[in-house]
Amino acid sequence: MSTSSSFTVGIVGARGHTGAELIRLVAAHPNLQLGFVSSRELAGQRVSDHYPQWQGELQFENLDADAVAAKGVDAVILALPNGLAAPFVAALETAKPDTVIVDLSADYRFDNTWYYGLPELTRSRYRGQKHISNPGCYATAMQLAIHPLLDLLAGPPQCFGVSGYSGAGTSPSDKNNVELLADNLMPYALTNHVHEREVSVQLGVAVEFMPHVAPHFRGITLTANLWLNRVQTREQIVERFQQAYAGEALIEVVDEAPWVSRIAGRHGAQVGGFTLAPGGKRVVVVATLDNLLKGAATQAMQNLNLALGIDELTSIPH
Repeated sequence: MSTSSSFTVGIVGARGHTGAELIRLVAAHPNLQLGFVSSRELAGQRVSDHYPQWQGELQFENLDADAVAAKGVDAVILALPNGLAAPFVAALETAKPDTVIVDLSADYRFDNTWYYGLPELTRSRYRGQKHISNPGCYATAMQLAIHPLLDLLAGPPQCFGVSGYSGAGTSPSDKNNVELLADNLMPYALTNHVHEREVSVQLGVAVEFMPHVAPHFRGITLTANLWLNRVQTREQIVERFQQAYAGEALIEVVDEAPWVSRIAGRHGAQVGGFTLAPGGKRVVVVATLDNLLKGAATQAMQNLNLALGIDELTSIPH
């Protein structure tokens, strides 16, 4: 792994919650330098005025796809809403085909020509691809909760997810309206959510997912109900998870069901609460992670480090 090389990186969509976390991670990175940060709303303002972790005179710019491509940076992170990535990808491919692109939207998660970067599960599939699709936040939690038991599944996993309202982004909506969310749990997209489809494709099994938004700002709780094709003990279940995530610095297997309040602001995920129903053929697993970090920015940094030949955990507290 490279420890001394220096690379330039640009962020498109830097105003959002995830963009803010990305700027903090890049600021702490010894091998990365911000080449540009693009935000229509903040154009002309200094980055350091919003994020004191970043030192210097760099300003936010309002850059279209061609202007981003003309910057000539080594890597670009696209932190845009779904459906907006394609023009930037096309412009970068034309101007500098070897640019590393990490896309945080769902636009390329179903494209087999892109590397799907959930490192703890897909690292072995990385073959030097320059185009990396970052998994969804819920989708990351679901896969971490299900993957160690894939060969034991007797039917579709049922997943009940609850996210803080930061997952709804910064554009005003019912899902990030603090007044509407007060003392409330808001269900939405109860079938065919994009993360339901994403996980079903990635794991090769049908997954049933019911998402909800809660009044807290950040953090996901994902409860997975799994029917098994043969009787298991709790010890056998726990051992599978411990073996699956042995040596993974950002995945912690815990005994009790993890709390979302304890994962907020942390860069990893916790999986635990392993509870077997009578008969030993149904188990419930709980996973928590910060939707802005392991569910987005931290995972993007893992993927960027991997693509640039840098130690995967560089700049990521763990």
